[in-house]
Amino acid sequence: MKRNATVSKYKEIDLKKIKTYPIDQRYSKVNINAFAKKGKVKVNDFFNCLPDILAAKDLKELILACKKARENHKPIIIGLGAHIIKCGLAPLLIEMMEEDFVSAFVCNGAVAIHDYEIANFGKTSEDVSSALSDGSFGMAEETVKGINEAINKGFKESLGLGEAIGKELYTKAKYKDLSLLASAYKWEIPVCVQVAIGTDIIHQSPYADGKAIGDCSMRDFRIFAEKVSELNRGGVFLNLGSAVIVPEVFLKALTVARNIYGEVQNFTTAVFDFNVHYRAKVNVAERPVENGGKGYYFIGQNEIMVPLLLKAIME
Repeated sequence: MKRNATVSKYKEIDLKKIKTYPIDQRYSKVNINAFAKKGKVKVNDFFNCLPDILAAKDLKELILACKKARENHKPIIIGLGAHIIKCGLAPLLIEMMEEDFVSAFVCNGAVAIHDYEIANFGKTSEDVSSALSDGSFGMAEETVKGINEAINKGFKESLGLGEAIGKELYTKAKYKDLSLLASAYKWEIPVCVQVAIGTDIIHQSPYADGKAIGDCSMRDFRIFAEKVSELNRGGVFLNLGSAVIVPEVFLKALTVARNIYGEVQNFTTAVFDFNVHYRAKVNVAERPVENGGKGYYFIGQNEIMVPLLLKAIME
């Protein structure tokens, strides 16, 4: 019996049967009232009190490297895990854009999802354990429909995924001033969203178009690789809270940049997270700077360490 080679022989689940619910019926663990605040604070006096020993010395070196990068018009690229957004740190990242301290962001799909919910509804982060038990996890209608529609529209306009969602939020979102993606769209700073199909709640929806998601995210990878090529001789790459996706994408973007442009060396990398993760350690703090540059790894709570870092850089 002949089989049509263009059709899979395996049974697929029908996502059109998915049952959603309005987001206002969902309990969210994070709301904008608890977010970090912008504004001038003096933190360098504190850092000057730290010893020039071990991690304290490393942290002061990193802050200096970031300041020098800005002075010398070299990029500071920030990689993000979703926990950074869930911890209410978007206002400080937005402040980095406003003060011209950041050249690009790279993140996983969850960052875009949490940012979308914050921008539109002022809350995010559902109770996964309770929702998973009855199959309602990730089924908020406004989230899965709205993000996928923004991506599908962006696909038609040949936009990157981060740019597509950012444009939608900047145009329509109630709390766009607290949105990383909307602010990045405003300041024309790329947020490169690197999607792993099946890892995000928006993929469990009939609104999801794999062709659109893949095309927009692939465009973001090309944008990111171009930005990585600019790290040569003095740039800084910060990985804040991503254990897997960003470290893997950074390594591939770096090899693409070196393959096309040649030398991309002598830059600084750093990881901030609450634990030591293999990929972040090896793919960000070690391998990229083996032939020149320096890498750091700082362990601590993101909601404490990241504000200290960003405020020290901006002061």
